[in-house]
Amino acid sequence: MMKHLLTLLLLCVTVFFSSGVSVAQSEVPSAGDSRPNVMVFLVDDMGIMDTSVPFLTDADGKLRRYPLNDFYRTPAMERLAKQGIRFNQFCAMSVCSPTRNSIMTGQNAARHRATNWINPQRNNAGPHGAPDWNWAGLTKADLTLPGVLHASGYQTIHVGKGHFGPEQHEGAEPLNVGFDVNIAGAAFGAPGSYFGEQNYGLGTKRAHHAVPHLEKYHGTKTFLSEALTLEAKKQVTETVERGEPFYLYFSHYAVHAPFESDPRFAAHYKDSGKPANAQAFATLIEGMDKSLGDMLDHFDELGIAENTLVFFLGDNGTDAPLGHQHKVACAAPLRGKKGAHYEGGMRVPFIAAWAKPDPNNAFQHQVPIPAGAIQSQIAAVQDLFPTIVEVTQARVPKDHVVDGLRLQTLLSGKRDPGRPQTFLMHYPHGPHRSNYFTTWRDGDWKVIYHTLPEEPTTGGHIQFAGGHYELFNLANDPFESTNLAVTNPLQLVRMMDGLIAALEKHDALYPVDESGKELRPRLP
Repeated sequence: MMKHLLTLLLLCVTVFFSSGVSVAQSEVPSAGDSRPNVMVFLVDDMGIMDTSVPFLTDADGKLRRYPLNDFYRTPAMERLAKQGIRFNQFCAMSVCSPTRNSIMTGQNAARHRATNWINPQRNNAGPHGAPDWNWAGLTKADLTLPGVLHASGYQTIHVGKGHFGPEQHEGAEPLNVGFDVNIAGAAFGAPGSYFGEQNYGLGTKRAHHAVPHLEKYHGTKTFLSEALTLEAKKQVTETVERGEPFYLYFSHYAVHAPFESDPRFAAHYKDSGKPANAQAFATLIEGMDKSLGDMLDHFDELGIAENTLVFFLGDNGTDAPLGHQHKVACAAPLRGKKGAHYEGGMRVPFIAAWAKPDPNNAFQHQVPIPAGAIQSQIAAVQDLFPTIVEVTQARVPKDHVVDGLRLQTLLSGKRDPGRPQTFLMHYPHGPHRSNYFTTWRDGDWKVIYHTLPEEPTTGGHIQFAGGHYELFNLANDPFESTNLAVTNPLQLVRMMDGLIAALEKHDALYPVDESGKELRPRLP
């Protein structure tokens, strides 16, 4: 009898230690809590001004509200910002697929070479576009963030927009690039319809963009943002019940066109004086925000909010239909919008917070995030990869190049003096809202190089009639109103040296002339 008891005790001890469960010093985590959960909440085409949460600061570093902050209604974002930290110089690529593949790989788009939005049906390099750009997007062979997390024991959940690769290619299916679950992800970037009554596009003239996997909501009044939220909650619940940590990549189709008004919120904007499509855009913003609040509440109801780290961000600058794409309008007071080389095209909201702050939580000791804090150092979308890898204790092979830098110091509200204050945005394509351009941030300075400045953009505009170079000091001129390229030639040369070196470092591809010869940036 004693022999049997000893054998049983030994078996229990062996099972416990072989399970891989780690014990935090300040508390003993329950099943499934050995590592924190992570939700990346990604909003399509949402810029830094598309919210009631102010991100921009004045010359003294104090938050400043602008009229657009009073137009939009985003109480859940306000809640998240109040309990966490917001970044006011967080940068993304100016169109969607480059950003999404940067989050997935930790690489700048110039390196992974998916440098344009991926047209699902045809290669859209453009007439002078880099011929060998990565139109195929991600493949099964690529190392990705969800793939790394899956290998380390996380349930990896994809809900919403994919757009990692075109049709008939591996990246069209999120299950091929590291996710265990895919709800609604496909090759396209815009939904066929937001309306359940229209089956999210199925059976309509936009059937080629019909959102998949949501048949249970067809014919109902369930708006797309709500359907995705219900499915995300279901997946999280099932994962928690199994005692597994999760990585939830919740990628809303909102607020991408078509600008279809969410009837739940239309009354909030009917007296705004804004055009109908701008009112519809605002309802998409508010519907996305309700989804965020619902997810935070759901984490709390499941008892996992203290163990769940949330990253909220947009994938490129705003697409708000409020004015000219290169003027101060859509992202006022910032200049430009989605696709543009100005800050309105690549500055996005970024908030990091624990879903429920708890000063006694062991995970929150490891990644402390101060409440209501503002971080003004430059960071970018590729930084999410190394940050989440470290938070989750995952491992990345040494031969995988990671351009992103961990955010842990910045998340704590401190400055990181050793961190480069640079950002490279490379777009060797056209026609779009801006054509064949590269931007380089280095501290307060920003240079824009137009490879083919007189090539007409979408709509037939000439993007820049003043030659190849634009130079701005964003400390003195945050809204990019005065081009200093002529009056400050030494600074222009310094910045162009940096831009050229950054492109070479990332092994970038370049636009070509009529004969196929590369058009590399030139020093002035």
